[in-house]
Amino acid sequence: MRTFDYEKVKDPRYFKDNRMEAHSDHIWYTSEEDLWDGQSDFTESLNGIWKFHYAVNYQSVIPGFEKEDYSCADWEEIRVPAHIQMEGYGVPQYANTQYPWEGHEDIRPGQIPEHFNPVGSYVRTFAVPERMKDRRLFLSFQGAESALAVWLNGAFVGYSEDSFTPSEFELTEYLKEGINKLAVQVFQWTAGSWCEDQDFYRFSGLFREVYLYTVPDVHIRDLRVRAVPDETPSEGMLEIRTRTWGEGRARFTLSYKGRICFDEERALNGTAPSDETLPEGNAGGLNTFTWRIADPVLWSAEQPELYDLLIRVKRADGTVCEVISEKTGFRRFEMKGNLMMLNGRRIVFKGVNRHEFSSVTGRCISEAEIRKDLAVMKQNNINAVRTSHYPNVSLFYRLCDEYGLYVIDETNLESHGSWDTAEETGDYEDIVPGNKPEWQDLVMDRAQSMYQRDKNHPCILIWSCGNEAYGGRDIYEMSCFFRREDPDRLVHYEGVFRDRSYNDTSDMESQMYPSAAAIQEFLAKDRSKPFICCEYTHAMGNSCGAMHKYTELADTEPLYQGGFIWDYIDQTLYKKDRYGREFQAYGGDFGERPTDYNFSANGIVCGGGREPSPKMQEVKYNYQSITAEVSAEEVKIINKNLFVNTKEFDCRVTVFRNGVPFKSAVLQTEVSPLSEKVYALPFRRETAPGEYTVTVSFYLKSQTIWAPAGHETAFGQCVYTVAAKESSADSGLCSGSLDVIRSRHNIGVRGEHFQAVFSLLEGGLVSYRYAGRELLEGMPRPNFWRAPVDNDRGNQMPARYAQWKIASLYATHKDYRGGDCGRSIEPEVECEEGKIKVTFPYIMPTVPASSCRLSYEVSGDGRIRVTLSYDPVKELGDMPEFGVLFQFSADYDHVEWYGLGPEETYADRRRGARLGLYRNLVQDNMAGYIVPQECGAKQDVRYAAVTDRKGRGILFEMDETSGPMMFSALPYTPHELEAAGHPYDLPRIHHTVVRAAMGQMGVGGDDSWGSFTHPEYLLNADGKMEFSFCFRGI
Repeated sequence: MRTFDYEKVKDPRYFKDNRMEAHSDHIWYTSEEDLWDGQSDFTESLNGIWKFHYAVNYQSVIPGFEKEDYSCADWEEIRVPAHIQMEGYGVPQYANTQYPWEGHEDIRPGQIPEHFNPVGSYVRTFAVPERMKDRRLFLSFQGAESALAVWLNGAFVGYSEDSFTPSEFELTEYLKEGINKLAVQVFQWTAGSWCEDQDFYRFSGLFREVYLYTVPDVHIRDLRVRAVPDETPSEGMLEIRTRTWGEGRARFTLSYKGRICFDEERALNGTAPSDETLPEGNAGGLNTFTWRIADPVLWSAEQPELYDLLIRVKRADGTVCEVISEKTGFRRFEMKGNLMMLNGRRIVFKGVNRHEFSSVTGRCISEAEIRKDLAVMKQNNINAVRTSHYPNVSLFYRLCDEYGLYVIDETNLESHGSWDTAEETGDYEDIVPGNKPEWQDLVMDRAQSMYQRDKNHPCILIWSCGNEAYGGRDIYEMSCFFRREDPDRLVHYEGVFRDRSYNDTSDMESQMYPSAAAIQEFLAKDRSKPFICCEYTHAMGNSCGAMHKYTELADTEPLYQGGFIWDYIDQTLYKKDRYGREFQAYGGDFGERPTDYNFSANGIVCGGGREPSPKMQEVKYNYQSITAEVSAEEVKIINKNLFVNTKEFDCRVTVFRNGVPFKSAVLQTEVSPLSEKVYALPFRRETAPGEYTVTVSFYLKSQTIWAPAGHETAFGQCVYTVAAKESSADSGLCSGSLDVIRSRHNIGVRGEHFQAVFSLLEGGLVSYRYAGRELLEGMPRPNFWRAPVDNDRGNQMPARYAQWKIASLYATHKDYRGGDCGRSIEPEVECEEGKIKVTFPYIMPTVPASSCRLSYEVSGDGRIRVTLSYDPVKELGDMPEFGVLFQFSADYDHVEWYGLGPEETYADRRRGARLGLYRNLVQDNMAGYIVPQECGAKQDVRYAAVTDRKGRGILFEMDETSGPMMFSALPYTPHELEAAGHPYDLPRIHHTVVRAAMGQMGVGGDDSWGSFTHPEYLLNADGKMEFSFCFRGI
């Protein structure tokens, strides 16, 4: 009798025991009626409530729990599917490259933690349904992290590793009449866990579906469907290979949108199973059938055209015993020369890495969540997904086939912590798997399991051998397996970038986080392979700056064929703070150590509701497949689609005058794929004074599975100004008389509807009353600081630029340098008819010392022109921001601005925005970044109004000498944001903080652990800096 020996799980050579061999993920039904209902009578779900016992290690498990006479009645209960840690046992642990046991136990690769290595023991009973009796019975675990042992009625059934592919066992010989006791132990870490060091939360448990299934006496155990067009796609080949249990026949029907392509019956040669001789694994008769298909309609992400394959399996007497429905798509993906080609055309991956993740259930993800992800991707022009770094649930691939997304399907392999340590120590012996023969079968098994399950999905273009597991022969053998089995796909592996000993492991050069310039430099020397970034544009927090450099490179360098943003969704979990309020928790928030804290939050989509973050605005624009280069009278349309003509979209031209819609008309376009054409606009250039924006947009003509009709897919915009004729008449900016009241400590200025007070003691504007209401809650101050974004923290910006934070906090109008700290520096006061100008000098406590000047020029209508000037000190260099900070009551919580929008914009992340008139609430500008940081800025602002709900407040306007400004209205100062580790650390809202600035440094995004903001997106401090703007009450 087979028995389970826990000591074996410490051996990488022991990764399966009596487990069925992997097979395709097709579903079989008893009849066509069951197929249309989507319910297979061949299956019985075991999802639901199980009895459960949690042990911190194997020594603490209950011995003999699997025996029939052991009662688990007093055990606790747990839901299946679910992670143990999400059900209240232990805690979720987030770690990036470090292994989760580091600092707790000193073990070497292959060894496992002994003191803390949780084991979940599951028990449930079942009776075999009548419809499933007298047939072979199987048990399927679609995902169990990271290993499981199975018993039925006290007998050991088998063992399996690999968290992310199915583990299936035959139960037939262990069954009894009536109630059967199923017992499972799930181990958090085994020897194989050294190959599961992905950048994610470390969970365990039965987290995907569990079900029983049976098969008919004639059964297609494994199905391989190949649908490949010829090079000249007037014909294509459909090949179907089956492994069959039992002898019979099959009727194959292929149809496209109801049109029958063929309907033929063929014999199935298979084994004849009996009670004495049960086929093992996938053993069975191998059958191959081929058909020639005329004029196949091709599948692509742009046009995900799918054929329906219906297979009716019959016994020898002609009765139908099994019905299979499979979607397939004709597409040809190949390397031609050194370019990746889809259906004969060079493909560019506009991709994203995606963890399976839910803030509610971890990696136990629902169909609704998957559908939302794919819809958001398509709506934002993402055309490709890398399943970082493990096979996803089968439904994901079916939906990618249907929605139209290219997939890199990645093997469950990452050993980052082993080679990361080796590169620091120089000891490469512990790298897993490397060239070690004891690890080869384990990693090959993972590749085979993924391939066999997923091989029929047209969305999968590339097999990936894993992620960040260095190089070596073991991984090279995985790549050879993929090539032997699959002539229709390519093989990817990034790790050879670090270890070139088996450079042919990957069909393409794949690197992580090179700059666009580094890619160009590499390809200037080595053009042997196409180049992709399997990870780039690290989207941690307020990021994705300079992403356009990569997408523009894909337009000009044929060998650069795109990349995959890291990553899609923040890995954050719902948790309650000490006051019972829910928040999004990141690494370390559950008390777990080691951890990598908020490095879990790198998404272009926020956790929780899976809503796009402001970064998505830039992603959508950079990934759009139609470029509209607009001028005042014409538009050049560049169609980057491979297969779709622009006539498939509605095109509309809209003219705005000073932000207000002015004219609109439809433009009929017909630009072939990979072509361009110039069209005259339906409007002439305007002649009336004003600023005009001309926006050319493309919209879906009809509803799709992922967006409604009218969804905008691409746009371009131009801006031009028609100047007003010069007039000698007074502009009115200084209209109205002024009273100036000078006293020992204050200078007061009064006009018809306003009053301003400048304090000589405080050194600035301390009061601005308009229409009888005090507007200021704090004295405006020079500001040179922003709350560091995650990329800033990674490159030590807070330390490198710290003097500018000090200058922002402690700039003073009192000269402390001579030892007399009480002496104020007198402001300069200039009066002329209808105006008064007060200038305050500030000394900044930098090293070396520096100073700036802030002047206020008050006009009779209540408008104040503010000018900040600074003579750069060379040793101090540039600064994060150059502007003025205001503080108002939180009652002024409505914002209207005429500038770039609708989402936040930055110097290096603004291409996806458009000039327009926008409105929101101050609180809306707090982007949902997990760690509070700089957010909500608006670039190219002409004017902005901050008002209360009655429309009373302050209007900020650009000054012609400085041009459009950067504008920010938030509930917090940069320093309050910087001091908070979570949103709940922020104080209750009391103020609206406005920053008007000449500019702010870009947010960066090449990576989040050292790369700097590109120099062209830093503030230029080479010469005198001066910035002017105006404000007044409204």
